[in-house]
Formats: sequence, structure tokens, C-alpha cells
Amino acid sequence: MSAHHSMRQRVDPTAKQTILIVDDTPDNIALLSGLFKSQYRIKIATSGAKALQIAAQQPAPDLILLDVMMPEMDGYETCRRLKSDLLTVDIPVIFLTAKNQPADEEKGLLLGAVDYISKPISPAVVVARVATQLTLLRAQQLLRDQNKYLERLVQDRTSKLAKMQDAIILAMASLGEIRDNESSNHVRRTQLYVQALALQLREHPRFLHELTDENIELLYKSAPLHDIGKVGIPDKVLMKQGKLTQAEFDVMKKHTVYGRDIILSVEYHLGESNNFLRFAREITYSHQEKWDGSGYPDGIQGDAIPISARLMAVADVYDALISERDYEPVLSHQEAIEVMRRGRGIHFDPDVLDAFLAVADQFETIALRYRDAMHEPVLSLD
Repeated sequence: MSAHHSMRQRVDPTAKQTILIVDDTPDNIALLSGLFKSQYRIKIATSGAKALQIAAQQPAPDLILLDVMMPEMDGYETCRRLKSDLLTVDIPVIFLTAKNQPADEEKGLLLGAVDYISKPISPAVVVARVATQLTLLRAQQLLRDQNKYLERLVQDRTSKLAKMQDAIILAMASLGEIRDNESSNHVRRTQLYVQALALQLREHPRFLHELTDENIELLYKSAPLHDIGKVGIPDKVLMKQGKLTQAEFDVMKKHTVYGRDIILSVEYHLGESNNFLRFAREITYSHQEKWDGSGYPDGIQGDAIPISARLMAVADVYDALISERDYEPVLSHQEAIEVMRRGRGIHFDPDVLDAFLAVADQFETIALRYRDAMHEPVLSLD
């Protein structure tokens, strides 16, 4: 959009429009002013240079009536300069001139004029043609204002919808955490860890096809759902104090399947999928897989594990190591790094683990900012 349009105020359909009359002959100015002064605001310029100065001032004229034959700067040059300046390019220009050969008219229109009227003028013709151009201009301005209003309305509603979706996602995610006796800060921390890893890996040849700006945002939003399947685990297993038996652990493993099935049901009811739901499904189902194939639920290995799940595996394990658990000591950040390092190429994709080591200070900052509190959990999405 041009500066001329962007700097205009919203159109008032009842306001008088302004015509700039440019002519070096007083009789012509008097004639034209007399024709239009009752219906429009009138500005006068007696030279091309003065016309350029007036046209560039705000509020700009709505239309310019421009003589061709003027000393120093003729009308053609004045028009050329008007159309080469972002402030004045959109102001309609009508030439009024005694130069009435077809070549003269063609030249004027090629320079960007909307009309070319020969002198001596017919007052009724000039009035009608000016009215036509100003009516068209006002319609364009009103349409533009309406489009801007609609754009703002759509943006506002889209923003509110996105905030509501984020809140619903976080609330769903916290259900699993609350049942698991974990702070919902775990959801927030792992979400930010995944984002930090994705940003670190976005230029890596193995990951750049997946880690686009849009997908990183979707990963960030889907990460909180990684343990949503825990809502399907019985309390006696989920809330057991101490280590699980093998049979209980087998039940616990099913949270990955339950999580995937929840997302699949959403896709089924929508009748389609998208990258957000794909990431959510991959993360919930595969974040417990290990690089060497010793994880669950499918025991897949290497690049068969979705990238989103590989990122979540690092985020989830780090947070488990530094968080208070029933049967494991809390590790310091440095101790957690050493444990994680030993899992390179075994539990974790080597390149993802290297990215973790490169941004480990960011992980520590996130962990400290969102450390578990004894009171109300942090659920903000800032």
C-alpha cells in the first residue's frame, strides 16, 4: 500500500473532498474555482513546483487538475514527479490543456493521468468528469477502509481463538501431570526445552527440512501433550510410591498408546490431520523410544523415530533427572548433563544430544525460572 493511502485517515463519506488546481493563468484559476468551490475544497498552485509542495502535504488533495503549458516545469514533468513519489503517486491527475493532439493525450495518460480534457473547456463536461473520478476515489477509499476493518477483525478473532486453543492444550496436558503427582511446571519446562533444541538444530542438514519456523512453533505448542495418555493409566500404577514392578511398568508403558489414540480420535472427528496433530501424535507415541532401539512402545531405532519424539526424549529425560521423584535422587544440572552425555548414541540421537549440550545453559535457565513450587503451578503461556 502506498504512503499516500497509508497516511490517510479513515474516510468520512460526508467530508468535502479537496481539489488542487494547477495553472499559471489567473483567468483559468478563477473559472475552475468558480465551477467547484461550492462542492469541494479548493487549493491553488500557479507552478509545477508549488503543486508538488502542496500535494505532498497532509491532508493530501483528493484530485489534481493540472495544466500542461507552464513555465519552468510543465504539466507533464509535474505529473511524472507526482507519480514517482510515494506520498503523491495515488492522487488522481486530470490534465486540462490546449494541447489537444492525440499524441499529447497519449503522453499524458502514459504518465499516469486518469483523464485528459482539452481547452477551451466545457464546464458541464469538466464537472461531470471530476465528479466521476472523485466518486470512484471515495468508493476505493471506503472499500480499503472496510478491508482494513475486516482484516483487523479477523486478526483479533484469530488471536483470541489461538489463545483459547493454547489454553485448552495446556489444560489437557496438565490433566496427565496432575494425576501423576507432577507439577504442571514440567509441562512448561519441557515445552521450552523442545523449543530451544529445535532452534539450535534448525540449520542442521539432517533437520532443516522438518524444523521450519512454522513447524518449530507447532512443536512448541504440541509438546505439552506428550504425557496426555497418562489419563488412561490406573491410579494404583500411576500414583504408586516407589519403583514399579515389571507388570506395573508394562501397564505404564501404555500411556504412549493411549496418548496416540487420543490424538487419532481428534483427527478422526476432524476428518483430517495437520502438522500440529501429527507432531502431537508422534510425541505422545514415540517419546519413550531410544536411539538404539531399546525403548517402547515399538522398539524402533535411529531415524525411524520421528524427529519430534527425539527432541522430546532429551527434554523429558533431562527434566526427570533434575526433578524430585519418589525413588530417585534429584541431580544437579551438571550431574544431569553427565548422565545425558552417557546416553549419546544409545538413548539419544547423537546430533540432538550435541544440540542439548550446546544449549545446556538455556535448559538450566528454564529449569530455574520454572522450578516446581509448593503452591499454585505456573500455567502461563508467555
